[in-house]
Amino acid sequence: MKVFADRLINVLENHRREIAQQWCKAVRQNPRTPALNNFSEEELLKRAGFFYKNLITMYFSEKPYTEVRKYFTEFAEIGYQNKIPLHELLYAMIMMRRHMWLYADFQAPFLSAMDHRQAVETINKTIRIFDHGIYIITQRYGELEKG
Repeated sequence: MKVFADRLINVLENHRREIAQQWCKAVRQNPRTPALNNFSEEELLKRAGFFYKNLITMYFSEKPYTEVRKYFTEFAEIGYQNKIPLHELLYAMIMMRRHMWLYADFQAPFLSAMDHRQAVETINKTIRIFDHGIYIITQRYGELEKG
């Protein structure tokens, strides 16, 4: 799995800005994320770049759930403070995941038949990080709403 993950991380490290730009364009055009139009393009690019950078840290952490909790708690607090509705914040995060995979998928020769098993393992681990993130974000929003 390490070889495939290294390739994915190389794509993220080397193309984080391009992936963030594609995400930014998509999120600003998406009718499901209108609150994000209140932010400048540069602010959105900064947040997305920071997200992808932290994803790398979370992915390779020996205790990923600790890193996931730390990052996504802060992610939720920033979203809440900026009055981004929860459903929009979660959809923007889902779009971050999708744009990461779309970009990686178009990088030839990113994936070969030999990499199939490793690709599935990497995808599953990445999805698990996002799933934990969604849980943590919704939990933190609930705590913040209660005061």
